[in-house]
Amino acid sequence: MPKNTQTPNMADLLEWPKKDNRRMLHVVYRVGDLDRTIKFYTECFGMKLLRHRDIPDEKYANAFLGFGPEESHFVVELTYNYGVTSYEIGDGFGHFAIATQDIYKSVELVRAKGGNITREPGPVQGGTTVIAFVKDPDGYTFGFIQRPTVHDPFCQVMLRVGDLERSIKFYEKALGMKVLRKVDKPESKYTAVMLGYGEEHETTVLELTNNYGVTEYSKGNAYAQIAIGTDDVYKSAEVVSQVIQEVGGKITRQPGPIPGLNTKITAFLDPDGWKTVLVDNVDFLEELK
Repeated sequence: MPKNTQTPNMADLLEWPKKDNRRMLHVVYRVGDLDRTIKFYTECFGMKLLRHRDIPDEKYANAFLGFGPEESHFVVELTYNYGVTSYEIGDGFGHFAIATQDIYKSVELVRAKGGNITREPGPVQGGTTVIAFVKDPDGYTFGFIQRPTVHDPFCQVMLRVGDLERSIKFYEKALGMKVLRKVDKPESKYTAVMLGYGEEHETTVLELTNNYGVTEYSKGNAYAQIAIGTDDVYKSAEVVSQVIQEVGGKITRQPGPIPGLNTKITAFLDPDGWKTVLVDNVDFLEELK
């Protein structure tokens, strides 16, 4: 009989992400004019400015925006670096998505505010779901998805990957995400998978897409990372280290508190170089007080 190479402790460790209390917290990316982006997101998308911080010593400022409190909603963390007015988005980043009960009204609001509509509302190719695409002032694409019921409107982050099966293995094993839906579109030459911690229509999901025959994408310097909550940063980092040995990736920050803030985090890259930060759940809530 084949020998089991995993010790019981290792097997238990790899079960941890499925038992952990995880939630996608926010997505971080860079913008060239913080006030301009805040104005666009609040007026065109209906987001609220939740908090704002300026760090002159380190020459950057942050703004957190979303459709509800950070304790329960997925939000955006915008970063403005002093003096930098534009960034390269690259072809690896796909889009963010916002669910809406009236997509035509949502698109007209963006149009009225001078926004760039890149796809008018209409059904997806070969389907019935009505979608539209717009661009924000920095060139980030936002999709609108019409749904009869909307829980958290910020419903999706889409990134492109070079090997979909490898990525699925990474996000399932390292992050405890579940595959919610897989779509293959031979006519458009791509395959996509939705991963997350709850039902697709009730939570924010990560959509990973692979275009047929493309094994590598450019990432630019605009998109930064996704933050996910965990009950144990140290144990979670151990799991990630094990999975990285199997499928690739890299730990970029060992688990521990952020100097001056005491919030415990760990950070790592997936096999394609996309960054995730795991944040201690209790520390995160303390930070919001």
